[in-house]
Amino acid sequence: MIRLAALGVTYPGGRRALAGVDLVIAAGERVALIGPSGAGKTSLLRVLGASLRPSAGALSVFDADPWALPAARLRQLRARIGKMHQSPPLPPRQRVVTAVLAGRLGQWSLWRAMRSLLHPIDLPGAHAVLDRLGLAERLFDRCDQLSGGQLQRVALARVLYQRPDLILADEPVSALDPALAQHVAVTLNDEARTRGATLVASLHAVELARSAFSRVIGLRDGRIVFDRPAAQVSDADIAALYAGAPAAPAAPAESGAPPERPRLTRCA
Repeated sequence: MIRLAALGVTYPGGRRALAGVDLVIAAGERVALIGPSGAGKTSLLRVLGASLRPSAGALSVFDADPWALPAARLRQLRARIGKMHQSPPLPPRQRVVTAVLAGRLGQWSLWRAMRSLLHPIDLPGAHAVLDRLGLAERLFDRCDQLSGGQLQRVALARVLYQRPDLILADEPVSALDPALAQHVAVTLNDEARTRGATLVASLHAVELARSAFSRVIGLRDGRIVFDRPAAQVSDADIAALYAGAPAAPAAPAESGAPPERPRLTRCA
């Protein structure tokens, strides 16, 4: 599924984000990336998602170097990758249903995609994935009417609807309280396990990484410090990984468990 060899990323201005990263992730693995802020987690996810070109080394995703592909094949590869961002890039005036159905725009014909943007073509499908996340009643709301935690769950619903072969999640639970964070992490892992998809997620919640994922990779200063099955990651490993690093700022958490599942009703 994924192979990195001596991979490095240096941004304009000389800031090094990744250096000498060697990594193999097999199809169907569920991997958590942990480490202090600035460790290179987001840069690594951007490389895996074929949105950031490495400065050095070799990269293979789905048995291909994304940057050696012609434009059409690169679009096809990216359509197989589902991405969750810490701050989901959802247009404020966009309806939740439209945001969810956008998960399949890369798989649909231009005509079908334009039709769905004008009039949602799969209301039951969007409702079903939102229902799994306790957001079914927000189907026709605008995104600017949602909290940060609800927007993160809408972004997850879009990935669930997309059904990608590779799921990349960058701090997908940063705006959620512990109960909702656990719910989202379990949903992500269940989705990957059920469909045989590969999941790679960056997390500041170390205990969630150890309890919900099968493999944990510790990053610091752009390098892999350890790469082990989650059950073998010790408290000493965690202490060494974060030693001397400033604590990550706490994000405002959305509180409350997912609401009861409502019936599908159209809002005016």
